[in-house]
Amino acid sequence: MFNTVSGKKIIVLGFAFKKDTGDTKETPTIDVSHGLLGDKTHLAIYNPQVIEDQIKQDLATSKFDWDHPQHLVSAGVTEKINLSVIKDLYETAKGAHGVCILTEWNEFKSLDYQKIYDAMEKPVFFFDGRNVVNVQAMRKIGFIVHSVGKPLDDWIKDLPAAA
Repeated sequence: MFNTVSGKKIIVLGFAFKKDTGDTKETPTIDVSHGLLGDKTHLAIYNPQVIEDQIKQDLATSKFDWDHPQHLVSAGVTEKINLSVIKDLYETAKGAHGVCILTEWNEFKSLDYQKIYDAMEKPVFFFDGRNVVNVQAMRKIGFIVHSVGKPLDDWIKDLPAAA
């Protein structure tokens, strides 16, 4: 994303550790979110079954504290980070710079990605960590796609950082 995500809005699709559950224990999304938040990104997180309080609690809790009583969790930590838990993905797409799929919910296969793309800042980066979408279809819409185990866009291969 042009060497920085600082100040950019990233939509995260999926917070649970797998689809069809609200369980977030040890979900890799926590680590990804911490990394992005540490780089001063604004995160907009959507997950069909994980409630907002759980997401905020998970992001405010260190890994050590996961197995300890909740009274040890610092209050108000998430008020200092740039995070929103979203209900309307299409509205949230306005002004966003990227999308990350981190849980393989079936509903993510049938989203109106053209509508999402049209609302976002250009260029639009799309990271599919679960191989949910059709990469070629997403590229045809205009997304710059990075998908686990799939080839990069042709023009990206020539950049020094990708070599």
